Amino acid sequence: MKSFLVTVDDDPQVSRAIERDLRQKYGEQYRILRAESGADALASLEQLKLRNEAVALLLVDQRMPKMTGIEFLAEASAFYPDAKRVLLTAYADTDAAIRAINDAQVDYYLLKPWHPPEERLYPIIDDLLDDWKASFKAPFQGIRVVGHRWSPHTHQIKEFLGKNQVPYQWLDIEKHAETRSLLQSIHASEDQLPAVVFPDGSSLIQPTTFQVAEKVGFRMKAEQPFYDVIIIGAGPAGLAAAVYGGSEGLKTVLVEREAPGGQASMSSRIENYLGFPAGLSGQDLARRALTQVQRFGVELLHPQEAVSVRVAGPARIVTLADGSELSGKTVLITTGVSYRTLDVPGAANLMGAGVYYGAGMTEVLACKDEDVYITGGANSAGQAAIHFARYASQVTMLVRGDSLTQTMSHYLVERINQTANICVEMNVEVAEAHGTSRLESLMLRHTTTQDCRTVSAQSLFILIGAQPHTDWLKETVLRDEHGFILAGPDLIRDDRLPAEWPLARMPYLLETSVPGIFVAGDARHGSIKRVASGVGEGTIAEKMIERYLEEV
Repeated sequence: MKSFLVTVDDDPQVSRAIERDLRQKYGEQYRILRAESGADALASLEQLKLRNEAVALLLVDQRMPKMTGIEFLAEASAFYPDAKRVLLTAYADTDAAIRAINDAQVDYYLLKPWHPPEERLYPIIDDLLDDWKASFKAPFQGIRVVGHRWSPHTHQIKEFLGKNQVPYQWLDIEKHAETRSLLQSIHASEDQLPAVVFPDGSSLIQPTTFQVAEKVGFRMKAEQPFYDVIIIGAGPAGLAAAVYGGSEGLKTVLVEREAPGGQASMSSRIENYLGFPAGLSGQDLARRALTQVQRFGVELLHPQEAVSVRVAGPARIVTLADGSELSGKTVLITTGVSYRTLDVPGAANLMGAGVYYGAGMTEVLACKDEDVYITGGANSAGQAAIHFARYASQVTMLVRGDSLTQTMSHYLVERINQTANICVEMNVEVAEAHGTSRLESLMLRHTTTQDCRTVSAQSLFILIGAQPHTDWLKETVLRDEHGFILAGPDLIRDDRLPAEWPLARMPYLLETSVPGIFVAGDARHGSIKRVASGVGEGTIAEKMIERYLEEV
């Protein structure tokens, strides 16, 4: 993308002449922006800053009404401090120009007239642009998020963009000097963060994830009045079912409340998935699957949440959080599981401010050279520990049990043992989290002796088991005492089907207590909590749905 050369002169004839000469020499490499007043030029610079455009040179006339060239350059430096600054002066103003070089950090001054430009303009501009290019770093062309590291709202926006694989640049108000001018440009103050600035120069102040999704262009409204299958949840099971449903020509819609990939997308490296000997990240897997889903014409609604499902004759109707409804012949529930909350004093108040659920991929770089704590002893915790160890000074795993081998794959245990800056503390749990505006320390308790100690901590990542996301179903389908959905053979108790089952035939494999409503993946009673098994169940469920559709 071309950088800008900005020229400012209140004399229209002079302004057009300097623009002409600059365009003739530099038009192929740079964009030329002309303004005829300091105020207009500052307004243009503000818009360029919002769009994250680069400005290489400011060439400004000294004698302008209302705002001199030196005054303009002083204000412009707030937006582009690294741009080269050139003052255009008359012979009588040379003393002022020299003072500007000494006092206002002007890089050069040019006398009017500058003709011929080949001798009096271009050599000087060439030298200045060569100096500028030597230290220039191309600005990020995408979404920018401005906020505080310890802000839960900021973390929510970053996590939403990260999980949905939307590229963004994170600007910490405490570390990045450019955030001051950026906030000035969008007319926001530090107490109004986070702010999200988009490539077109527009911005959102303290937005919800739905507002960001709408601006990014995610689809949240259905296109069809009726579907063959409505899939609730875009984890591995839901994505697999969508791929096969779409490939078989079924009119399919996929609803996801957060981001495609589900809990698997938070895995930094999956090394035991068939066909990928070098492993792949959960986000890579989700991205590949989502591309397949879209290739086969499946509609994806996200972020969108199902809040209820009901039967209306041959139709199965899903109500969404915004009050809209989806109608279809069948429903497949693949809502998966979420990490259990850490029910200890202080943890809830510090969520997003040092206490995080999941692998916290958006916080990895912020933890560089710090000590990180992870509580949990299953595969997801092990994968997170290995990933964080690449950046953190030390990673401490807090495990309630007395052995990792009972809950974690062998290859992960071996990797952890081989990583020097990972420390595993067995029979230890978090008893309390302390801090005011952010996490400052943890009280740890030994599970057998009950002895407690307090350690300094800035980041705690919680990966402590799973609970099914099925409360929204209420009594619609039968669930076990832990909330997992009963299906197929698991519906049979004492050699009898439940009274709720209305048909003469047996339920199909993965069919719930309501005909035409199926379940696959981690939300199902008795499921194997692995990515590959989720993919397999999603595929099987789609075939059972085809069988069901043949009979209705």
